[in-house]
Amino acid sequence: MNDYDREKVDEVVLALMQLTLHDFSRAWKGFDWDTLDRLYEKGWIENPRGKAKSVQLTEAGLAKSARVFRHHFGVPDETQDELSYRH
Repeated sequence: MNDYDREKVDEVVLALMQLTLHDFSRAWKGFDWDTLDRLYEKGWIENPRGKAKSVQLTEAGLAKSARVFRHHFGVPDETQDELSYRH
């Protein structure tokens, strides 16, 4: 499959790394190598090539990861307010 928006994929993969963050800035690297290489080239993660099963997010990568996670998967403020009243 070659006809897809790699920029969007990179953004969503970086966002999904939020779900596997551990040790503050490491995430499991269970994504394809081409995407991980692009994230590395953009300066969002450290070099993913190695024996470790996780990858280190850079400071810029951590910030962008949190931001795009909220953008793609966050609950809108008004919905969050409704949820908090139910509990």
